[in-house]
Amino acid sequence: MLSVNELALDIFEELFEYAEEFHAVPHELDNGARIVDCGVSTSGGYLTGKRFTEICMGGLGEVNITMGRIKEFPIPFIEVSTDFPAIACLGAQKAGWTINVNKYFAMGSGPARALSLKPKHTYEVIEYEDEFDYAVICLESDHLPNAAVMEKIAEACNVDVANTCAVVAPTASLVGSIQVAGRCVETAVYKLNELGFDTRKITAGIGHAPIAPVKKDGTKAMGSTNDATIYHGSIMLTMNAPEIKDYLDRIPSNKSKGYGKPFYDIFKEANFDFYQIDTSLFSPAEVVINELSEGVVYHVGAVNPEVTLKSFGFI
Repeated sequence: MLSVNELALDIFEELFEYAEEFHAVPHELDNGARIVDCGVSTSGGYLTGKRFTEICMGGLGEVNITMGRIKEFPIPFIEVSTDFPAIACLGAQKAGWTINVNKYFAMGSGPARALSLKPKHTYEVIEYEDEFDYAVICLESDHLPNAAVMEKIAEACNVDVANTCAVVAPTASLVGSIQVAGRCVETAVYKLNELGFDTRKITAGIGHAPIAPVKKDGTKAMGSTNDATIYHGSIMLTMNAPEIKDYLDRIPSNKSKGYGKPFYDIFKEANFDFYQIDTSLFSPAEVVINELSEGVVYHVGAVNPEVTLKSFGFI
């Protein structure tokens, strides 16, 4: 079986060895754990964000960055594709591991989750878990982890701490904006999984989303980076599943009760309490599905350039 940690390790090694070329900073801790700072104390860059996203997907995704437009405004877009949607998106890229050690907090994603099985139910549903002696994790945080944090990650993954690798970037950074937009396909696969659809029937996925301009404030950055997919993420999924017609109306974000305002405004109105937000909002703007057994194409949702541009600060 494919090892997402083995595939991601090759990409991590490139980042670590040639960090200067990526505007990144490598660190090796006293316990042997290795970290690449991709935006905490350094600028990072587009190529850094590309590699960060590829690591998030366990080496099972193709990532490209191009220029596009939303109305009259030029904006960079990320395009992500994978031929292993369930494993790449749910088994690796999903931000399913909350790292909370002493005073350190980060959202953990990436292939290390497939060793720690966090959350376990996800891996039971897609029938996947990894076996490898290195753990590679992606941390969304504005601080670098210390030795104690890396030891906890190693323990959860059942690997030697010296074989534990992390890439780190804050949400409010260029790499942060890139890697969140790079979750556009994952958002569609995740939504279908939450609806009870068997995502193993998805044979390929491709999508693109605009890369949000970097905000200084972390909470506002979280809002605009999520809006990139909620209001302007366009996804195409290929699958063998005629039953998908029963799920269509519930896939896109415009079916959510909170739809229509930038996420930061919705979050603020909810007193910054995630539990007061309709979770169906975390969905792509539009999805095209090519169902192969019947040879049909479905299209649901629509992009919303006005809210996207407002969230990004253009209007």
